Amino acid sequence: MKYRIAMWASAGLLVAGCWNLYAVATFPNQMTSEPIVWTLVRLTCPIAFASFHFHFPVSIYWVLLANAATYALVGLFVETLRQQLHHAK
Repeated sequence: MKYRIAMWASAGLLVAGCWNLYAVATFPNQMTSEPIVWTLVRLTCPIAFASFHFHFPVSIYWVLLANAATYALVGLFVETLRQQLHHAK
């Protein structure tokens, strides 16, 4: 189960890293100019939503760490539920 949670955390790190690369590649145009892009960022990177909503800046390193921790926590819940449902059969 540790490896699965580590995979969830790695996925969170990868998602935040990809959004960072997208933001760097489209730097002259803001990410908020496209509503669908900003919606996807809010869904896949919760710390970005929190920082935008509560108006506090977050460095990319903290975004990567927070997103990995968030995905690991979600993975812990999902894997625990999966195990319980698997044993219930």
